[in-house]
Amino acid sequence: MAAPSTPTDVPARLDRLPWSGFHRLVVAALGITWILDGLEVTLAGSVAAALQSSPRLHLTPEQVGLTGSAYLAGAIAGALFFGHLTDRLGRKKLFSVTLGLYLLATAATAFSWSFESFLAFRFLTGAGIGGEYSAINSAIHELIPARLRGRTDLAINGSFWLGAALGAVLSVPLLNPDLFGPDIGWRIAFGSGALLGLFVLRLRRYLPESPRWLMLHGKPGEAGRVVDEIEARVVASTGQSLSPVTAGLGIGPRHQVTLGSVARTLVRRYPGRTVLGIVLMAAQAFVYNAIFFTYALVLTKFYDVPVDRIGLHILPFALGNFLGPFLLGRWFDTFGRKPMICLTYSLAGILLAVTAWLFAIGWLDAETQTALWTVVFFFASAAASAAYLTVGESFPLEMRALTIALFYAFGTLLGGVGGPWLFGVLLQGEGRGGIVAGYALGAVLMVAAALVELRLGVNAEGKPLEEVAPPLSSAP
Repeated sequence: MAAPSTPTDVPARLDRLPWSGFHRLVVAALGITWILDGLEVTLAGSVAAALQSSPRLHLTPEQVGLTGSAYLAGAIAGALFFGHLTDRLGRKKLFSVTLGLYLLATAATAFSWSFESFLAFRFLTGAGIGGEYSAINSAIHELIPARLRGRTDLAINGSFWLGAALGAVLSVPLLNPDLFGPDIGWRIAFGSGALLGLFVLRLRRYLPESPRWLMLHGKPGEAGRVVDEIEARVVASTGQSLSPVTAGLGIGPRHQVTLGSVARTLVRRYPGRTVLGIVLMAAQAFVYNAIFFTYALVLTKFYDVPVDRIGLHILPFALGNFLGPFLLGRWFDTFGRKPMICLTYSLAGILLAVTAWLFAIGWLDAETQTALWTVVFFFASAAASAAYLTVGESFPLEMRALTIALFYAFGTLLGGVGGPWLFGVLLQGEGRGGIVAGYALGAVLMVAAALVELRLGVNAEGKPLEEVAPPLSSAP
């Protein structure tokens, strides 16, 4: 005999809400994670040369690459650990913990006294950011109306590059030898991220727990009350009355998530989506982390760009990366997920190959190299943001945060952790051949990912999360 189901209209009530001040608060308070990550990554890239000349650290190019890999390894560990806790304890409870870890670790980085200490603090900083990714991606997907989920998620993920632009601007005066000593500017740069994070801790106090998470964890009454409060805030913000809701969802007995049930869901229930998620995440992780973590070293080695001027070259690159998902995002909701993901991945790969060829034959200088990277990553940024969107909306809610963490971990392990180290090694050679081979590999991975999307892509545009992937505890 089938267990009785409990009807709920929570998903339908959330998806029919008009855009409001509440949704802007969600974007501001949760989207800051990507800004912080962009700030961290850009500062790490911008100060790479300064770390080599620091009288206290004096890192080699290979050690700089290893610190980038340590940051990503920490992000993987943090995503997996906090992703599990997010699905078990709720989205809201993890916000302060993960952000607090980031604040402490990035502040500690500023006081590093050796390569080993710098490596450890970068690992812990990454762990805080990785934990943020799983908790916040799941919360954003569950709080934003279905018809706007694609463009909102892409814009938020693209805000990474607002942080990158901020890092680029900050690096110019901080790395100016006339203003700060060689062992001072980079320390102030890392400490700046902690100041921004302190403001966010207070902002997040005004966000509720995800009603979707509450309804599937034996708290339907609390879920209803939270939606009541959200609706009241939306009505007060917009002045619009809300239409009645008729659609409902039957919730069966609570599903206890285990490693076995996660494995069965990924391998047996959604094998195509599992392969797709791994491929999309791995391709974009390799291209981004390998190139961006070593971009400052390329500028200094091949184009003789002074250390204090690197930020000026990263700034247009960062703005192009932000504009890609911001301007293209709405097409992921209207034209569709599959065609847009195929288009952005393939264009990024083809343009990357062309840029690598021009670099190989010496036709570029620092300005044209920056201009071409800006065009390449206009499309690559939208593609990378769409990868996070895909893995976040393609699997059941009970395991959403852990699934995001798993795919982030797999993709980053395959394409991110080894990438910065590999490019650091390639940069130690005298010629351009090694680095060009790395760029060519990235181009091949992006085009291959486009082909996989064409075959296995999910048409999730405009659909409720519960329709894209029914909850494991939903009634048959």
